[in-house]
Amino acid sequence: MPEPLVLFARIAPKPEHFVAARRAVSEILAATRSEPGCRSFVLHEDEGGGCLYLYEIWDNEAALAAHHAQPYTQAVFEQYRAWLSEPVEITRLRAIGEAGACSS
Repeated sequence: MPEPLVLFARIAPKPEHFVAARRAVSEILAATRSEPGCRSFVLHEDEGGGCLYLYEIWDNEAALAAHHAQPYTQAVFEQYRAWLSEPVEITRLRAIGEAGACSS
């Protein structure tokens, strides 16, 4: 089975748009998580409240492309044009060694 596509996205809204940006992404979490090929889609914010971060795991590029084509994703991207202080920074990640859960 091919390696999943793992992304970490840093989203930097202008301070006056932070709450709206967080709400917009929060509102698409459930729909995104139910998409075929989505293994994980988790929203975080830094403790200072200045940036949002998305940790995403997709089966493959096709699943990610299908997500980007969704009307709700396109609507958030359109809002980003006015809201963001800089372009979204996307880092692609690759696991080193064995991937797995930690014991609790």
